[in-house]
Amino acid sequence: MNSATITEPVAQPRSAHRLRVENGIARHAQSFIALRRDIHQHPELSFQEHRTSALVAKVLTEWGYEVFPGIAGTGVVGRLKKGQGNKTLGLRADMDALPIQEATGLPYASQNAGVMHACGHDGHTAILLAAARFLAEQGAFDGTLHLIFQPAEELGAGAKKMISEGLFERFPCDAIYGLHNWPGVGAGHLGCVEGPAMASIDYAKVTITGQGGHGAEPHQAVDPVLASAHVITALQSVVSRNVDPLEMGVVTVGSIHGGHAANVIPDQVELQLTARSFKPEVRSTLKNRLRALAQAQAESLGAQAHVDFKNGFPPVINHPQETQFARDVAVDALGEDFVDSHFRPRTASEDFAYLLQARPGSFLFLGNGDSASLHNPRYDFNDAILAPAAAYWVHLVERFLAP
Repeated sequence: MNSATITEPVAQPRSAHRLRVENGIARHAQSFIALRRDIHQHPELSFQEHRTSALVAKVLTEWGYEVFPGIAGTGVVGRLKKGQGNKTLGLRADMDALPIQEATGLPYASQNAGVMHACGHDGHTAILLAAARFLAEQGAFDGTLHLIFQPAEELGAGAKKMISEGLFERFPCDAIYGLHNWPGVGAGHLGCVEGPAMASIDYAKVTITGQGGHGAEPHQAVDPVLASAHVITALQSVVSRNVDPLEMGVVTVGSIHGGHAANVIPDQVELQLTARSFKPEVRSTLKNRLRALAQAQAESLGAQAHVDFKNGFPPVINHPQETQFARDVAVDALGEDFVDSHFRPRTASEDFAYLLQARPGSFLFLGNGDSASLHNPRYDFNDAILAPAAAYWVHLVERFLAP
């Protein structure tokens, strides 16, 4: 295993059903770890997941699923119907990688320069495939299961594109579930959050225009570098003075570019920033105050600020009933010691939000143990959590689609 293994804090008796699922998943666990590492070696960026989607479609077909490729370009849906039940369920895994140069030094490190599975989507795909095989061969349920392998979570809002192409009209789902691994949380532990679980994200590009000049004669210029410094400082007051202290807001200036020489005052400086929140009213406040502050601060120093604001993902808001169901299943499937019912919301963002706007469901958090953080060039998915997570999906499907 490549990271922390799972050690149960308390030995707990397992039901015959739980043992059946765990043993069935364990029988093929090593092959799915190998599959995960193969995907890791061949990462693909958003909407370029051709190899990964072909692999997914191939194995689902071999296991007896009806397979529907090409949704939102590289998305794949596998459908499995058993019995005569009318209930339907959707499970989603994301497939895309990030534009990051891997620095793990692992024997199965990325072979594609500048592209890396630095968020664990290779693990999410392998988890769902491991569950898919068991459910096809031994799954005890009565209804229709839709497995959604989504492209472009990172950079292209692939969930939104799949919905726009008729995802839920073609593949009805009474509920939709997904999960994401989370470094720093105990390996194999499952976190459940009712209500806002992940933040919205919006983007702003602030272009500050002054008047260039000689560095020795600043009085004859309008310095956009100085104005940008005042803007950045002022933006820190948005959360501390315009947002209710009991609510969440984050403003981060992640990029600043302007000028090329130490003795030249440039004409322009460009800032790029993100704003995150859980609630629509906070999201609106951040947008309005960012624009007003940037313009006012620039004008106070004789410069002009143009703010180009772009909406990103909405917040992930889990539905109460579906979240409670997921929590109950987790207690039975993993043991109470492995379920965190008071897991705190995360301020990162996820396009699963669009799926939850369209259908009831819940987005869950799976502990990755003591690993590097997400989007880090040294991150690696913890293979020890693959089998228990796959077993969890099996239990959730069988419980939700019970006869």
